[in-house]
Amino acid sequence: MPLQVGFVGLGAMGSGMASSLVSKGMRVRVFDMRKEAVDKLAKLGASPAASVRECAKDVDVLVLAVLNDKQVTSVLLDEATGAVSGGFRGVCVVCATVPPAFAEEISAKVAKLGAKYVDAPMSGGTIKAAAGQLTFMVSGEESVLKSCQEVLDAMGKSYVLGQKVGLGSSMKMVNQLLAGSHIVVAAEAMALGAKAGLDTRQVYEIITAAAGNSFMFENRVPHMLDDDPTPHSAVDIWPKDLGIVLDESKRLGLPCPMAGMAMQQFLAARGLGLGSKDDSFVVKVYEALGGTPVASPKSSDGPPQKRAKSS
Repeated sequence: MPLQVGFVGLGAMGSGMASSLVSKGMRVRVFDMRKEAVDKLAKLGASPAASVRECAKDVDVLVLAVLNDKQVTSVLLDEATGAVSGGFRGVCVVCATVPPAFAEEISAKVAKLGAKYVDAPMSGGTIKAAAGQLTFMVSGEESVLKSCQEVLDAMGKSYVLGQKVGLGSSMKMVNQLLAGSHIVVAAEAMALGAKAGLDTRQVYEIITAAAGNSFMFENRVPHMLDDDPTPHSAVDIWPKDLGIVLDESKRLGLPCPMAGMAMQQFLAARGLGLGSKDDSFVVKVYEALGGTPVASPKSSDGPPQKRAKSS
């Protein structure tokens, strides 16, 4: 019989992940604070839950695709509504981006109550989430990982970092240092091209065929060119994620100046009132300083393709 899976957090990534589990034939019960998100998954074949505890009742594995450490703590340990505090004793697969030390700490609290914890932050974007092709950076006890491997496999490819909880979050931290910095550098490069009088759409065309290209450049610049604020991945995510990088670098005694510079630009974008906008709108900081817009009218050949959320 297929595993019974509970799934909490049906945002841009979580909804795709849950739908992927349903499509693989798993019995999935879902919960989100937004009823419309739950209803959408119910139409695909998931069972709706009205609370976290209902979502976790009698399931083998509980997947969390929530925003941050505070939400993880609430979902698992809140005295009135938490899953583990309410009696869940299965495997908690936590896919949120959280500090490594937090993952260790909450894992110990969960274990003390009788449940198990897998540190499994993910990356890949909404399209890969729905297709079951995400990348998971996983750490946890070997026997616990085996008990939830079927669930992870249904959502993507797992890279096991070791048995110590927190290693997965450390790996995600490294990924986020690169991803966040690349977005800012892409914005800086496009602003420089605009200030130099170049056609910014041609800049994009050339860079994506040249050695200066990166996944984030190719992924984010189309929104800069289209001046599209639709938040596939919001500016506000990055002060959190780069904050994790900087806090951990301080603890480890390793300077990470590029992460610090990227953080300042995202904070500047937030200061301009752009926190809820797409993270590509960090380019507005450079536009404000340089006085030249990066956005460019669409050509007859059509704009670069928009992308799905990716981090």
